[in-house]
Amino acid sequence: MASSKQAKIFFLHDVVLVAISVCVTIALVETGLLVKTFMLLDGVEFLGSFIAGVFFTSLFTTVPAIIALGEIARTHAIIQVAFFGALGAVVGDLIIFRFIRDRFAEHLIELVNHQTVGKRLRALLRMKFFRILSFFVGGLIIASPLPDELGISLLSLSKIKTSWFIPLSFAFNFAGIVLIGLAAQAL
Repeated sequence: MASSKQAKIFFLHDVVLVAISVCVTIALVETGLLVKTFMLLDGVEFLGSFIAGVFFTSLFTTVPAIIALGEIARTHAIIQVAFFGALGAVVGDLIIFRFIRDRFAEHLIELVNHQTVGKRLRALLRMKFFRILSFFVGGLIIASPLPDELGISLLSLSKIKTSWFIPLSFAFNFAGIVLIGLAAQAL
């Protein structure tokens, strides 16, 4: 169990990572580097779909990735765009999953050990219904254009193994990218 000092260090570490992510994203969007990168990959739509899929998973890069995937899907086969985009999204989700699963569990244990909230939270987390519900809601969030961090956090509560997480992430991201492609073609 983490001490109070360790918990503060974990929190500070998380804040710094989020701040760096925000700064990098702002720089990518403001300089137009992300859009220019996708434009350079115009003739190589599979690679463009894969890279956009990686960016599709993060809170800070979801919107540019949705735009890129929609543009690629307007001129190429939606199934291929979704396939390669979902492969990229799995890579992005695995990075987030590795970080969130371990770190989230530590923070949750710290919270549960507080007597005021701990008893109710422990009872809730032990309920099989809660685990099943968090599994399905997490998957739906991954499929939606919403950033995957929340969905992955919910999946980590269901104690999903990496061997199950990979195909689940692929399937839900594939479905979400197909819907983005269909919407882009309809416009």
